[in-house]
Amino acid sequence: MTSESNGQILIVDDDAGSRRLLARTLAAAGYRCAECGSGAEALRSIHGHQPALVLLDFEMPGLDGAEVLKQLRSDSDPDVAHIPAIMLTGHGGEESEVLCLEAGADDFVTKPINTAVLRARIETQLRLRAMRRQLQHQNEELEEWRRNLERDLAAARLTQQSIIPHKPPPLAGWQIAHCYRPVIQVGGDIYGWLPVKDGRTLFWIADATGHGASAALITTLAKLLFHHANIDHAAPAALMDAVNADFRSIFGARSFMTAMCVALDPKTGKASVVGAGHPPLLVRRRGGAVESIASVAPPLGLVERGRFSETIVDLAAKDAFLLYTDGLFGGTGGERGRLTPQDIAKMFDGGSDSAEALLDRILQRSGASDVKRMPADDVTAIVVRRAL
Repeated sequence: MTSESNGQILIVDDDAGSRRLLARTLAAAGYRCAECGSGAEALRSIHGHQPALVLLDFEMPGLDGAEVLKQLRSDSDPDVAHIPAIMLTGHGGEESEVLCLEAGADDFVTKPINTAVLRARIETQLRLRAMRRQLQHQNEELEEWRRNLERDLAAARLTQQSIIPHKPPPLAGWQIAHCYRPVIQVGGDIYGWLPVKDGRTLFWIADATGHGASAALITTLAKLLFHHANIDHAAPAALMDAVNADFRSIFGARSFMTAMCVALDPKTGKASVVGAGHPPLLVRRRGGAVESIASVAPPLGLVERGRFSETIVDLAAKDAFLLYTDGLFGGTGGERGRLTPQDIAKMFDGGSDSAEALLDRILQRSGASDVKRMPADDVTAIVVRRAL
């Protein structure tokens, strides 16, 4: 017998002799039994002490088996509504079987009752009941896990929102536009800007592996590392080397992130670019030509020494550059498929448009601004344009 067999079986039959004989037979087989002589009495008994299973005579005066089951199945208490019920009927044939099942019975046994058949069907229903309870318990655990995850994501979202910059730095003669759109509440992208001690402004962006709370923690760490490195290093190559060393000392080679930074002198327009496994920086010239500056070093955290090198770019009036993460490329599949840096470069036009207009156009053309479409990856982009 299953562990559920220790529960009580309620026998409902208006024939006292048949009821008692059945109770003695089941008791001899190890079942605990209770008896009721009518449907009304059975309903009162079930609400007072729920049985593990009900053996219910189909034909009874007053409330018959079908009417008792109808009330049970519509009970507001789900434990009552789902009590297994085996109907006992004196009529054989398909019509009788259909009537029992339509009434809400889980199974039926035809009189005269074959004890072996009845025990087998009781055991089957008790096992199914045990499985349902186990599934319910697992669902409750899963729901609790989901609530905990949502609480963790909410806390991570608040943390990440606090470190994502909301206002660009005030640089005279320059326009700055930026966007951040995570796949879920939190993402693995992070960006920012920092004043460098030599008078330049450092624009930086990073993309950590993964999504969710763990990725959000890495982005928080990334911001701390960039800020810490900026204190001691004015050259972007030295800064990236310091971030790489700190990141690797924490994670070993178990985690990595791509990154790119641009140290811009707002007075002269001269910029130093350093990339680490990140999508190429795009520079749009006033005449419409677009230049691409690729990352030379591997992603941060992969190797001990990244050999970071700087690429110098001169930005004249109306020139602009675009920093972005690979989420801008979109997902695979669909009519368009996944974009490439060359595709993004073709979208980076607009003549004398503002930085905001340039960014909006890129987001629209790439599909990243479509709020109805879930992005395949976090989308982050920064456009910096020299207005004068």
